[in-house]
Amino acid sequence: MFWKFDLHTTSHIDQLLDREDVTLRELMEEDDVLQECKAQNRRLLLFLSQDHCMQELVRLITTEPPADLEERSRFKFPNIACELLTSDVSIINDKLGADDSLLEVLYHFLEQDPPLNPLLASFFSKTIGNLIARKTEQVITFLKKKEGFIGLVLKHIDASAMMDLLLRLISCVEPAPLRQEVLHWLNEEKLVQRLTELIHTGKDEERQSNASQTLCDIIRLSRDQANQMQENMEADPLLAVLESQESVAGLLKNMFEGERSEASIVNGTQVLLTLLETRRSGLEGLMDLYSQGYERSYTVSSSILNAIEPHIKDFQQLLLDPPKKSAILTTVGVLEQPLGNARLHVARLVAALLQTNALSICQELCNLSTMDLLLDLFFKYSWNNFLHFQVELCVAAILNHPSSEEWLKQLDVLNLLYYLFQKCQLVQRILDAWEENDKIQGEGGTRRGNMGHLTRIANMVVQNLEKGPVQSQITDLIKELPEDCRGRWESFVDETLRETNRRNTVELVSTHNMHSSSEDDDMESPFPNDLSLQQAFSDYQIQQMTANFVDQFGFNDEEFSERLTDLFPMSCCKERIRQFDDAEEEEDIWEEKEMNYATQAKSRTR
Repeated sequence: MFWKFDLHTTSHIDQLLDREDVTLRELMEEDDVLQECKAQNRRLLLFLSQDHCMQELVRLITTEPPADLEERSRFKFPNIACELLTSDVSIINDKLGADDSLLEVLYHFLEQDPPLNPLLASFFSKTIGNLIARKTEQVITFLKKKEGFIGLVLKHIDASAMMDLLLRLISCVEPAPLRQEVLHWLNEEKLVQRLTELIHTGKDEERQSNASQTLCDIIRLSRDQANQMQENMEADPLLAVLESQESVAGLLKNMFEGERSEASIVNGTQVLLTLLETRRSGLEGLMDLYSQGYERSYTVSSSILNAIEPHIKDFQQLLLDPPKKSAILTTVGVLEQPLGNARLHVARLVAALLQTNALSICQELCNLSTMDLLLDLFFKYSWNNFLHFQVELCVAAILNHPSSEEWLKQLDVLNLLYYLFQKCQLVQRILDAWEENDKIQGEGGTRRGNMGHLTRIANMVVQNLEKGPVQSQITDLIKELPEDCRGRWESFVDETLRETNRRNTVELVSTHNMHSSSEDDDMESPFPNDLSLQQAFSDYQIQQMTANFVDQFGFNDEEFSERLTDLFPMSCCKERIRQFDDAEEEEDIWEEKEMNYATQAKSRTR
């Protein structure tokens, strides 16, 4: 066997280190230098940890390479230097974290005029971030002595690497008491207020976007860690500031002060949406929007809602008069006045506000006829499925309110339902849009892009007529429709909608072993409903993915295995899988055996 032979070869790096005049650059030219470093090659580590080598490595990641170098090799050595410095080898971490002169060279990188080279900024952020995690006390002590540190980071916030650095300060510091100390330091530096000030019409879009994303990540990180915290632990000061009425009011003031810009509206609204989250983004967190009686894991603070309420009229005005956008060419023709990201985010905000069940908020939305306006946009922009889904969420929020007596005392559900069915004329709009689409298709035209969502809204109304928290109220409202409209609706439900649902049903497996469709009425699907799946996709399109998105998306292994078993029972298998018998004599795979190649060749030709 191969281990019977001595195949050991001396590493070329070891051969280089045998020379007294070997240079750092020569070693960095070797393809396996990083592998040898992580493999704890002692001779290599002793060489790299020399003062002059460490200074050269730090200089490489903080100094712009000569512009006359070939582009593909220009950042070769800075990249290798960063990988060596962040290889998580204790001797290098100790040397870098304990030497103030090296930390000063790193810190000097922030003192440059913007914009920073994005690659060098990422090398700097990765190196400092590694030190924050591994040499926490030394690095935090060093940074706290620098009075202008937070200001310099925010000056370069247009580089996403600086955003990552701030988040490492918040999430990577251990133990808990030291982390709390860092949070208080960041709060004393007014980090939240300074980030909020960047979301303003006068700031460039990249800075606004990164400031907004940083605030959103701080909210989510702080809430995650608060859920894991022991009861006697002190509250997160950054989260307390972010959720305060004063802070939210300041953000809204920046969004609507002076000339409105789409960037400030969108980025500010993303922060508000994060504050209004009752669960983390992801499939599991979205199902509670539609699950009746589902207990939320987080309650939205009244201070957030109190700050938003006076500005609902400003968001309403955005729906009527959005920031100007040029006409765009789409696959279905020229769109003279695009919907725009600002109005889409307003629709998302309205859906989130309706989910809070706050009496004053819902009443204000009714008074301003916000839902009526969103339905107008739903039918006007018949190809914007992102908008269609948000309107569908709004309808779901109104129809799927919890039915407890305590909730009914808090909120006049009849006002919301009356507004939706009488003022917004939801049923009439569904019927008119359906008939118009049938006419267009009958003339050879294309089916409208909002018909799928319209089908789901119609089904939602029908389902809540049959059972649900507001079944009796909706039944009464349907009876109050004009006689001709009520007749059209009944005919639509019994014939058109039923046939549409039948066509939309796809049989995924053979039905010969399946139970009758009547048995499905009281059964719940083991998988998330379509609404949740689409929300997850919508969030993926509109928002950046969080670090633990994959962990949150879908089911855990046990749930997934159980549900696969439900879908594909063993009875459908033609053969049973033979279990491995541990009692059987284990075959020695290393035993030398005589191979009969003639027999093998014969078997292959069969």
